[in-house]
Amino acid sequence: MRDNAACGRSDPAFLAQLTTLNVARDLDRIRTGLHERKLNFLGISWGTWLGVVYRSTFPTSVGRMFLDSVAIPRFSIPAFEKGRDAAAVALRTGYDTNPRRFTDIDDTFDGDFIALAASQDAPAWPLASQVLKELRDATGPTAPPTVKEVVSEPEPPSEPPADLPEQGNRTMNRAAFCNEDPARLGFDAAWAAYRQRLADNPMTSPNRGFSAGCAGWPLPVQQVRLRPGGGSLVLSGHRFETPSPYEWTWQTKAIVGGTVYTVNDDVHGSVLRVPECAADLLTYFTTGEIDHGCAGVPVPTGPDLPSAEALSRTDRAQRIDQRESLAISSGWTVADTVVRGT
Repeated sequence: MRDNAACGRSDPAFLAQLTTLNVARDLDRIRTGLHERKLNFLGISWGTWLGVVYRSTFPTSVGRMFLDSVAIPRFSIPAFEKGRDAAAVALRTGYDTNPRRFTDIDDTFDGDFIALAASQDAPAWPLASQVLKELRDATGPTAPPTVKEVVSEPEPPSEPPADLPEQGNRTMNRAAFCNEDPARLGFDAAWAAYRQRLADNPMTSPNRGFSAGCAGWPLPVQQVRLRPGGGSLVLSGHRFETPSPYEWTWQTKAIVGGTVYTVNDDVHGSVLRVPECAADLLTYFTTGEIDHGCAGVPVPTGPDLPSAEALSRTDRAQRIDQRESLAISSGWTVADTVVRGT
């Protein structure tokens, strides 16, 4: 709470301007500057929220809009966290009661690590199942081989090009979320909500950890009201994913309209990565026509076990509690938007 309050008061005039609505206004200025009558738009993750806000605000400026892994349509951080946890034991309980350490690894393995391994999406299932098997049978003193592989430090990334656009901005992320969040639970209420999520979803909630969200954020709420807009809209929902649960797609459709495109996988924002799905996307932006959905990322079959290194090369690895762990989807970031004039 103190951090939120200090951040919000550091430059309130500037931070109050960091909203999705203002990003949408900037986007329309770009359209105007390019002398384009209509805007075609591909949004992924947070980009889907920007898309529906833009369409609600500038309904006559939208050509074709495709939104993949649709965001929650009535935004609040408590509702967002509850929905993600609900979409997603004995081994976890055992590791909570008796955390394990191995002589050749600095990490401590507790129930949170078990929950993380058990919550992976389909491409990581073979690796995650092997990790769980090894931890179930581990006797020490050294770590089992696959467990050691997934927690070992990866090769440092190469230096990005000097002109590479910023991939994420934590100030914008925090301000945009908190300026638009009408809930802003206080610490006690946020802690109670977290404890309830743990009780309701004991396998998935530990992965998120406790966060007081926007408690203490001092700036006025700038809530966005969505409404139907113009142009063509496709809402792409992934039937089994947890970062953007499938029901959010239908909830958004009920508010703003559009056509639902169902991806039969559990991988956040995967449409561009699957040839069949990407072909449908291309057809849509070329002709305006769209199928009902695609199969998405296939569930792994056969004996081959993907390595942690191979998974990290797909840009799906994320640091959890300052350690490199199993691959998980990154959730929302203020990014993932592609626009083109028409």
